[in-house]
Amino acid sequence: MFLENDINRAGRQGWIEVIVGSMFSGKTEELIRRLNRAKIAQQNVEIFKPHIDVRYSEDEVVSHNSNSIRSTPVETSANILLLASNVDVVGIDEAQFFDEGLSDVCNELANQGVRVIVAGLDMDFKGKPFGPIPSLMARAEYVTKVHAICMRCGNLANYSHRLSEAEKLVLLGEKDEYEPLCRECYTKAINHTETK
Repeated sequence: MFLENDINRAGRQGWIEVIVGSMFSGKTEELIRRLNRAKIAQQNVEIFKPHIDVRYSEDEVVSHNSNSIRSTPVETSANILLLASNVDVVGIDEAQFFDEGLSDVCNELANQGVRVIVAGLDMDFKGKPFGPIPSLMARAEYVTKVHAICMRCGNLANYSHRLSEAEKLVLLGEKDEYEPLCRECYTKAINHTETK
């Protein structure tokens, strides 16, 4: 913890922005866009991602459209506090894979005057709130929900339907493992799977 007089040492105002949605909804794309704009504004930016996310790169955050930005992989949310000194903006991708302490870490950074931008899945493949995301959304000043397009009917999608029968919660994958679905198509898909 830090002392009350450490809050906003430089007179900066911090806040938390959360970008959520399903797989293939453009969360990482939006995160990269915001971080690049901060860099253009000559702000000191640091980006973090969970060390388990090595789908595209070990040390970059990469969107499905192949846009990328250098990042630091970390094992726990506490590592972010240790590595985020003297920064104006902190970006965090795939936040759902972090431990529950991430919300406290982001809150502490914001209290220190840092703009914190977090992107992650708001629901897991079972349609349940995912990891630290609900707590982050509650503490955030700004929440943006982005949507994919339903692969079955073309409506807006906000569910990540797992195509395989794997039951473990964390399963890194792409279009061969997941498809974005609207509520109606997701419900049909889940009911179909349960009746097999």
